[in-house]
Order: sequence, then C-alpha cells, then structure tokens
Amino acid sequence: MSQIEQAVAQHYTTGALTERVRAALKASGVDPDAATVADLKAGDEFHTGGVLATDNLFTQLSPTHATRVLDVGCGIGGTSRYIVDRYDSMVTGVDLTPEFVETATALSDLVGHSDKASFHVGSALDMPVPDAAFDLAIMLHVGMNIEDKAGLFTEVSRTLATGGTFALFDVMGGDVDEPLAFPLPWSSVAETSFVHAPEVYKDAAAAAGFELVTENDRTMFALEFFEDVFAKIAESGPAPLGIHLMMGETAPEKFQNYVANLKAGHICPTEMIFKKTG
Repeated sequence: MSQIEQAVAQHYTTGALTERVRAALKASGVDPDAATVADLKAGDEFHTGGVLATDNLFTQLSPTHATRVLDVGCGIGGTSRYIVDRYDSMVTGVDLTPEFVETATALSDLVGHSDKASFHVGSALDMPVPDAAFDLAIMLHVGMNIEDKAGLFTEVSRTLATGGTFALFDVMGGDVDEPLAFPLPWSSVAETSFVHAPEVYKDAAAAAGFELVTENDRTMFALEFFEDVFAKIAESGPAPLGIHLMMGETAPEKFQNYVANLKAGHICPTEMIFKKTG
C-alpha cells in the first residue's frame, strides 16, 4: 500500500464502526440482530444521494441473478447489499480501508447475504480478484481518492469479461478551476484528493479499451438532495443512522464544504457507463 493509500485508509478509519452502526440501529428503534437491508439504507450508501442515486444508476444497468458484479471501493457494503437484495447477483467488494471491509462483512452476514457477497481489502489499482471474472463493475465516489485514473481503468478492464460494463458515479471537476475548500467527505487535505475533469475519465477509459455508453451530470440532483437533508436536520436534528458515522466529528463541516464547492461550480457529480470492447 502506497503512502497516499495509507493516508486515504486512515481518513476513512473512525474506530469501532460496526459497533457504532449497531448502536445507531438500536437508537432508531431497530433490533441490531434482526436488521434488514432496508433498515441499513439510511447509513450504508456512502455517496451523494444515497440509495436514490443508486436507484438511478441501476435502472440503467438491470443486472440479473447470473451477473457477476465487482464493487470497486465498496465501503461498508451498502451498494453490494442493494444488488444482492434487488437482483440476487453474486457480488465481490474491494476496499482500501480494513475497517470498512470488516463492517461490510459483518452487516452482510447480519442480513443473510454471506453466500452472495464477499469483501476484501485491496487497492482499486491492484485488486485481489481474477482476470475477466466479472460482467459488471461499479464504482461510486471512489475516483476522488485515486490520482492514477489510467491505472484505475486498466485494472477494472482486467477484471471484466469482454463486453462487460463499468458504471461509475464520481465527484468530478466542475467548470471553475479553483482550489477546493477542505475538509470534504473523501479527504481532509488536498494531498489525498484527486478530483479530475470528466475528460480525464473518458481519456483513461478509451485507452483501456472502453467505449462510453452514457454520461449524466448530476449536479442539480445533488443540490436538491442536500437541500432536503439540511432542511430535515434543521427540523429534527441528525438521525442516529447516517453516513456521518463514517466521517467522524467533522462530518457537518465536510457536508457544508461539499455543498459550497458544488454551488461554486468547483465540482460536478457525474455518472458514466462504459462498455468494454477489447
């Protein structure tokens, strides 16, 4: 693991995460030992828009029980559990942060997915999975921590069978080329943040043998989502279970900076779907 990767993993390590998720479930009125996939949704989709964004992406993909799925940067496994629950697909998750992988495994076991989902510690640039082993790779809010976009797409291409799909939703560079305000959900300092323009992704994809199928700017979706979130917090305070559990005590500042960067045009949440042609 490189020094940058170590720093990224440390950024996401908040301590005793599985136990804190269980405590949040209990505080929400849910028996932690009888939780369902739906019970976890408020806090296990660590990307802009949560499950709403996941829904939007997967309506464009429609995997089946036969689809072999790779979840690149799986976090605590929320999207992996979504896929198993909705489509009965086999899912393999890889994440840089050991605490995330530990929590992903514990929560998936809790909801009865141990035979369908497995999670492994590893870098997105060197994943511990076989060649051509997957039909679909997904990546939600991971690329912002990876400087080497060319290496990322090359590695994902290695894992996909010919004709496979790579679907991603990342925070990309906006129209205004100015320094970002930190801390942010994915990084507290500029040295571990690699927010690149959509063209960087598309160039890296083409070089790795991918063809762009669709691209969607999700800026307005993100603004509306956070407006709703902030309104609910102002009315009734933060819910016990939420993605703030993965961001430590600076979560409110990270959210505020995210929205400030978004409104200033510094960042642009973007979906892209690629097809492997080579």
